[in-house]
Amino acid sequence: LMKPIITLFFVLLSSVLFPQQEDLTYLSSGGKLKPLQAIMDIRHYDVNLDVDIANRSIQGNTIVTMNLSKSTDTILLDLVHLLKVNKILVNKKAVAFEQKEDKIYITASNSFKAGKQMVDIHYGGVPPVAVKPPWLGGFTWSKDSSGNDWVSINIQKEGGRMYFPCKDHPSDEPNEGVDMRITVPKGLVVAGPGLLQKTTHQKNKSTYHWKTNYTISNYCVLFNIGKYKVVKDSYTTINGNVVPVEFYVLEEDTMHAKKLIATKIRDTKILEKYFGEYPWYKEKIGTAEVPNSGMEHQTMITFNNKFEYRKIGNEDYSDNLFHEYAHEWWANKVTNKDWAHMWIQEGIGTYAEALAHYDLGGQDAYDKIIAAWKRSIKYKKPMVGGEELSEDETYAGNDIYTKGAFFMHSLRYLIGDDIFFPTIKKLSTDPQYTYDNFVTSKDVEELFSGAVGYSLKPFFDFYLRTTKTIEINVKENGYRTFVIKPTNYIMDLPLDIIINGKIEKVKLTKDGLTVTSNTTPIVDPKGFYLKTVTIQ
Repeated sequence: LMKPIITLFFVLLSSVLFPQQEDLTYLSSGGKLKPLQAIMDIRHYDVNLDVDIANRSIQGNTIVTMNLSKSTDTILLDLVHLLKVNKILVNKKAVAFEQKEDKIYITASNSFKAGKQMVDIHYGGVPPVAVKPPWLGGFTWSKDSSGNDWVSINIQKEGGRMYFPCKDHPSDEPNEGVDMRITVPKGLVVAGPGLLQKTTHQKNKSTYHWKTNYTISNYCVLFNIGKYKVVKDSYTTINGNVVPVEFYVLEEDTMHAKKLIATKIRDTKILEKYFGEYPWYKEKIGTAEVPNSGMEHQTMITFNNKFEYRKIGNEDYSDNLFHEYAHEWWANKVTNKDWAHMWIQEGIGTYAEALAHYDLGGQDAYDKIIAAWKRSIKYKKPMVGGEELSEDETYAGNDIYTKGAFFMHSLRYLIGDDIFFPTIKKLSTDPQYTYDNFVTSKDVEELFSGAVGYSLKPFFDFYLRTTKTIEINVKENGYRTFVIKPTNYIMDLPLDIIINGKIEKVKLTKDGLTVTSNTTPIVDPKGFYLKTVTIQ
């Protein structure tokens, strides 16, 4: 009897100390860029926070350095309303402000002139708690199995505003990087982006200064806290650069570190083969163990699958580890200008898994995962549903992952390996598409069209902007004679057909084609297209 009473007591105590937060699921990063923010070019974030784990609160300031393209009487930044601003300085002078609906309106007595502005926001409070990390984000206040505090942050859906003032839109990243100075109770370790500059110990606290000089998505501007041990190695990239490999692993799990690092190095070789040099070789290949599913946080991806692996061929493989790592190329280096084109990072990042399956397990392993993705497609909404969309408006189920990956599989067949692989590597290495620059579906389509020498726009539009499948009719119109014809023509397509037991590659045009066969021809037997075949 006493045990249920004691449990109830602690449940009630917890509800008093940490009351349930209001529903924040309406928050979604991106969307239509506001005019007040369209004139802002974010150059740098400097995030300085003291994390009070006992009270699940944060206190400190963030300095946002920006360039204004023209003068304005208002600077608009995003910050969740749960965190209260108490002071703002612009170029070290106090200014007026108003917090309203997860936004900060900063006003000047005259105006803020075009050019550089340093906006220093002092704030604090209890940040949102993650409801279902990493998909519904915020802070996760947890403990490891030894009872040590363990804190993670996930903010892809809601954006950086969940805990620091920012311009919350995917089209603007801090070109000059980010500094983070995070203070935690002494004995705990902070894992962050870039390189660790300095650790300062006070009486009961420690401050970790992390710095990245690279441009970075604001949902990757975050940190994780734990009783970590840092296990290190190094890797020489495909271009001969030596980069540190660091795993921030819980002390209780250090026995798993060596295998994870070896797996990460092997995966790096696979990803470099197809997509070019590891993007952040001037900083590190980092991983942090967290209490929730992993995420693609730049130079410090997060990971938690209980260190379970499955076999691909004769090799141990982790889906979660590889997928999040592939995002270092597809999301972090090649970045969508708008969440409407999220399929680029998720679809190509997922397709990278199929290439890993091929390298580790051969063609059968590749075919198996492609077939599984094909079966899982729901066709609920187009992968590209417009322009200037929020993360919520684009993200619906897994189609941007699985249909996006299958689209790359179809495109590869359509244009052939000799064009496909050099072109996808160009997309992941050319400065036009990487780092400070952003991409849309049109950019990807025009790149591949240029490579193949004719317009692929009909094919891209069909896969990305509709939920249709290619419809093909096979009709017997005479003795051993069959007419194969598309009923919703897109463009002329290469097509495999089994005729008299042998695969023949033909071109399917608007008018179709007639074949002679002792048996009903089998269209696209290996499943290169998303299609519906009717036989008459």
